[in-house]
Amino acid sequence: MKLRQKEIKIRVHDDEYSSLQRRNTKARLAEWMRDVCLGEKEASRFKAPPCDPALLRQLAGIGNNLNQIARATNSDDWKTVDRLKVITALGAIEQAIRDLQDEHS
Repeated sequence: MKLRQKEIKIRVHDDEYSSLQRRNTKARLAEWMRDVCLGEKEASRFKAPPCDPALLRQLAGIGNNLNQIARATNSDDWKTVDRLKVITALGAIEQAIRDLQDEHS
């Protein structure tokens, strides 16, 4: 490991310092700042909570439907019937999301 010879000093307000301390995931603030600023690794304390696999499958299906709608709307081949189908599909997606929200809240 190379010896670090350069020093950088910065001034921060109390609230900025508190914010840095809250985000810090290392024993030393300087080590965490090097990791974050130099992009060596992502610094995050957030861990996603466990999720019901059935819920994930349903959300993935909704996402796939939205992607199909986006693909259709970006094509040059729009017809009135297509627009009605898109509006109907968006309504169904909205209802599916509401149903999932009711089931999992």
